[in-house]
Amino acid sequence: MIAKNFVVFEGGDGSGTTTQIELARRRFEKENMERRLPPLWTTSEPTDGAIGVLIRSVLRGELAVRAETLARLFSADRSEHVFAENGVIDRCSRGELVVSDRYALSSLAYQGIDCGDALPKALNEEFPAPEMLFFFDIDPEVALKRMENRRIREIFEYLDFQALVRERYKALLPWYEEKGAIIVTIDAAKAPDEVAEDVWNALKKTSLFKAAYESRA
Repeated sequence: MIAKNFVVFEGGDGSGTTTQIELARRRFEKENMERRLPPLWTTSEPTDGAIGVLIRSVLRGELAVRAETLARLFSADRSEHVFAENGVIDRCSRGELVVSDRYALSSLAYQGIDCGDALPKALNEEFPAPEMLFFFDIDPEVALKRMENRRIREIFEYLDFQALVRERYKALLPWYEEKGAIIVTIDAAKAPDEVAEDVWNALKKTSLFKAAYESRA
């Protein structure tokens, strides 16, 4: 199943997904002054709900849980994010463009390293694929340099692990492509403004944006 109007930003830590989702939101507001674009909802995983807050405490190293427990927590948080009232599916069906910073592919890439592929795949099988998935590709050494001044480092933010994450993302992308998602690989090592332009040009190819631009060409 493909969730039309749903876009996901994926990549290792330090790849710039959070920065780029904010730049896309600002660009959207600017463009919306010139033409009427569809409503935009930017969101992220883990969410700011109760389960997401618990996950973030695990990622910060404040709470230790088994790898399998963390995988199940991510799935539970995602279930609320996607299927709850005013969640991803509701908003997409109302004609909103939903852009999420991370989604199920993160679970397959990250949790699969510590607890194997079977459990993350089983836990995430029910979730629809996005219409478009951005993979922000960057050398882990470059990404970690970007994070040197972060006040809090998370449990997965070290070089060997991030190198594995990058390899797994690349290996897993075809899984979503087979489901019908449009895969856009971004060179995340470029300057943020250049990356933002690449992202915007791709976003304009989503079904909602295409309709908005073509109707006012």
